[in-house]
Amino acid sequence: MRPLTDEETKIMFEKLSKYIGENIKLLVDRPDGTYCFRLHSDRVYYMSEKILKLATNFSRDKLVSVGTCFGKFTKTSKFRLHITALDFLAPYAKGFGVAAKSTQECRRMDPLSIVVFHQADVGEFIRNEDTLT
Repeated sequence: MRPLTDEETKIMFEKLSKYIGENIKLLVDRPDGTYCFRLHSDRVYYMSEKILKLATNFSRDKLVSVGTCFGKFTKTSKFRLHITALDFLAPYAKGFGVAAKSTQECRRMDPLSIVVFHQADVGEFIRNEDTLT
């Protein structure tokens, strides 16, 4: 488990800012303590510094997971959010989805037209829990 590099942090924060904007700082400096992001096996974990200190007692090869998995870096260095990050992003989100049309176009759209591309929801995770790897 190691801290993210500057490039990894930039890529991850750019992705998070699409959904929660300037509220990223609220994820790190929380009233209940300081939280951080750490990389382990191409996955980014979000945890309190207290838990991080406890995790240093284990060797890297014995450590499977610690904290909450926020997402992973692909082989092409893109960051993909995981469904487990949804609980932390939802309170700060401006609406969890990517708009397919502008506001003006939405007002004139047919009721069956696609307005927001599907991102994820907690119900989807529960429905597909048996098939996820």
